[in-house]
Amino acid sequence: MVGKIQSASDLATTEFVVDKVVFGTKTKKLLFISISEAQFLAYSKATIKTGVDLNKIGPEDISIDKESIRLQLPPIEVVNFSYPPSSFVEDSLISDTRALLNKINIRDQEEFFRMAELDIRANLQYMGLVKTSQEHTRKMFKVLLRSLGYKEIYISFESDQLMIPQVNLLADQDQIIGQ
Repeated sequence: MVGKIQSASDLATTEFVVDKVVFGTKTKKLLFISISEAQFLAYSKATIKTGVDLNKIGPEDISIDKESIRLQLPPIEVVNFSYPPSSFVEDSLISDTRALLNKINIRDQEEFFRMAELDIRANLQYMGLVKTSQEHTRKMFKVLLRSLGYKEIYISFESDQLMIPQVNLLADQDQIIGQ
């Protein structure tokens, strides 16, 4: 039974789309006095896929008694995180990127989007991804296990924490700039 479950490997159960408003300002100062402020506003979307790594299931995580099965699954983890530049749309009505003696350039915009991505990643734990993903995973496994003849199905998770792969966006940016 462990082999059948592990054969699915990474199981992506839920996809989330997060809308993010990106706002930034750039202030020009002369002797500690603000003389000009440029503003930037854009809309963006991040797509997050969550699931479980079924390779982490061992024999001790499955208990079978006739028509009853207990399954303990690994914690929900982020399987894929996408924040594509193609989703970025500048709001030209609010953005004032060419203020007097001050201009928001592409590098500034990239910094605003990088900070927005970091903000999204920092708040993934608080977006309800775990609960929703656990519900979808339970539904999928119940359908699968009922089709295998089990009448009583109990599914739990090792942890209610979201496992998020660490990404060092600063190192990635340095590599791009250094090229």
